[in-house]
Amino acid sequence: MKVAIITDQHFGFKKGSKLYLDYFQKFYDEVFFPTIKKHKITTVLDLGDTFDNRKGCDLFSLDWAKRNYFDPLQQQGIDLVSIIGNHTAYYKNTNDINTNDLLLREYDNITIFSECTELEVGGLPILFIPWINQENKDKTYKMIKESKCKVAMGHLELNGFIATHGHMMENGDDYEIYNKFKQVFSGHYHTRSNNGKIYYLGNPYEMFWNDVNDPRGFHIYDTEKLTLKTINNPNKLYRIINYDDTPRQLTKFNDYTQKIVKVVVRNKSSEKEYNLFMDALIKANPYDIKIIEKTDHLVFDGEIVEQTEDTMTLLNKYIDDLETDLNKSRLKGLIKDLYQEACEVI
Repeated sequence: MKVAIITDQHFGFKKGSKLYLDYFQKFYDEVFFPTIKKHKITTVLDLGDTFDNRKGCDLFSLDWAKRNYFDPLQQQGIDLVSIIGNHTAYYKNTNDINTNDLLLREYDNITIFSECTELEVGGLPILFIPWINQENKDKTYKMIKESKCKVAMGHLELNGFIATHGHMMENGDDYEIYNKFKQVFSGHYHTRSNNGKIYYLGNPYEMFWNDVNDPRGFHIYDTEKLTLKTINNPNKLYRIINYDDTPRQLTKFNDYTQKIVKVVVRNKSSEKEYNLFMDALIKANPYDIKIIEKTDHLVFDGEIVEQTEDTMTLLNKYIDDLETDLNKSRLKGLIKDLYQEACEVI
């Protein structure tokens, strides 16, 4: 049996920004639903953070998510197994009150796990592991140790994997307890990575500047062969143009229509040609254009860091350069959480 695995969809991101919802919709309309129809998939496994904000979902985003994702799944007879992630648990120390349970009660095709649970999917027993917190950690670790399942799927925060671009997680949980499984698949980290046994699958679409050029999409898993197939999302939202006296005649400006664009000016020997280039780019109708001149940079301990780098990379470099006895990995984790919360407010 083939099933689809998707994670970290973050419905309601940026308070229901139409820009992002339109971009998300291209993925579901052009990639996700056509692919699962082609492969005759009847079960989807959601590995957490279905919604973005633990404190609530605006009505516009909820209506959008139901019309474009949950309703089509139900109408097509597709079962959804969903686990609770850190973004969908209202409190940080318990999963009891969560977005999925409260907002998706009307769907009889959706099964939601807020506690560690074994379930047979396509003849394969799988241990589903929702977000581990203070309240459930002892029971969860006990189930992990006692489980006879070959495969586990969860929303895990493990050391030794890339949490965000430029940041390796060092302040999470040790992964050794999961070595007993043949395969482990997880959400939570939006960047794909694996150690040959544990696989972070990544989220379906770009959400921040540090996602640029980082592969996104979902996966198809064969429960008999235990094989994983990656389905990439070809749609990009963030684009970088390195302008280096770039001939406008050789530039495909239509590639930047409805994109968020950053123009990095490396070399501009002709102001006229540069202005003509920018005029052509503006006519392509991108969502937004940010121009960074070659002289725009920050300096950390004498090292020039160009502002083309994303915010989290800059913050991580700043923490690396601090002279402090504090745990830098923990500082990076706290800054990442604060940055993501700030993005929810904007």
